Amino acid sequence: MVIVLLQNTLRKMNKFIVFFIGIFFSLGVFADDCVVYKLKPKISVTEPIWQKSVVQPLEQMDLYHGNVIATLVDSYDITADITPIEDGFCVGLKNVDAIIGYSDFLVKVDIRHKPDSCTYNAVLTHEDQHIQAYLSVIEDFKSELEENVFSAANSIMPIFVSSYDEVENAINILNDKLQNHPDMVLIKQKILAAEEIRNRRVDESSTSETLKKCFE
Repeated sequence: MVIVLLQNTLRKMNKFIVFFIGIFFSLGVFADDCVVYKLKPKISVTEPIWQKSVVQPLEQMDLYHGNVIATLVDSYDITADITPIEDGFCVGLKNVDAIIGYSDFLVKVDIRHKPDSCTYNAVLTHEDQHIQAYLSVIEDFKSELEENVFSAANSIMPIFVSSYDEVENAINILNDKLQNHPDMVLIKQKILAAEEIRNRRVDESSTSETLKKCFE
């Protein structure tokens, strides 16, 4: 009796295995069918329009140094190519409009510096040098950013979906693949490393002579 039950169970399992293999095989065929609809994506990479805000926190800071908080953004607006095929649709990348760069700089100045005073302006001048350091990073990485966005986008294959209702989700998947592609992860790591180096150089080259003269 036990042997018969085991045999029946094995037969059922084999049927399920064959069934799932059939599903995977079909999906694989559909995915392969989409390969021929892959396009060479057109890309554009632009910087956001940035703005600077200056605040003076109620709590005292370092009297001789302000602080800059930079907001780095990277957003990707993708246009998909949707091709109807037998039993569904192929959804692939057609255009990528990327916005990568700094959108906001929040400058903090010690509250003991009266706005428009000599010391206040001296601190602002120094923090503006930090802002220029941030902006120079994006400028210097501009070509590499364009290359990496293209290589990442060009490596992403079209996705097969069985109904048009699934197209929007497929587009989101394409976007996620683009943002998490190793080329994009690497370039952002390089940008963060360059930020740290250039900001350190700004501080090392600063003699604070202008600020010190304000106290004479």
